[in-house]
Amino acid sequence: MTVRVQMVRFALVGVVNTGTYYGLYLALLTVLPYVAAHVVAFVLSMIGSFFLTSYFTYRTRPTWRKFLLFPLTNAANFVVTTCGVYLLVDVLHLGSRYAPLIAAAAAIPITFVVSRTIMLRPDARTPAPAPAPERAPAPERTPAG
Repeated sequence: MTVRVQMVRFALVGVVNTGTYYGLYLALLTVLPYVAAHVVAFVLSMIGSFFLTSYFTYRTRPTWRKFLLFPLTNAANFVVTTCGVYLLVDVLHLGSRYAPLIAAAAAIPITFVVSRTIMLRPDARTPAPAPAPERAPAPERTPAG
């Protein structure tokens, strides 16, 4: 699978994840305070995003190691968008209404790289393939006498 296909699949998972988060948030809002609804919806959608990213985006086996590292994709997104909003609003004097959208768009490639690094990195316990056995040198031929 090409990187371009992975990028498209990554974007699709992002759309599904956003919809899942928002749907869960609205449903949980009927029984929980908004902060609790946000946290639960966020965690559940991130778990779903992990499995979609694993199976659909990269076609790789999910592992506990990848699962525990996966939140780094959200951390990367947060850092890039926060810095981007600051840069766009305070340094470049763009309007604060549209800055988050521009920053979010800029974060997608960075988040993709972090995600790809986590999801496609071999597990530490996966043994490396054995090297090919060395062949003994062929005996030298001597002239027949």
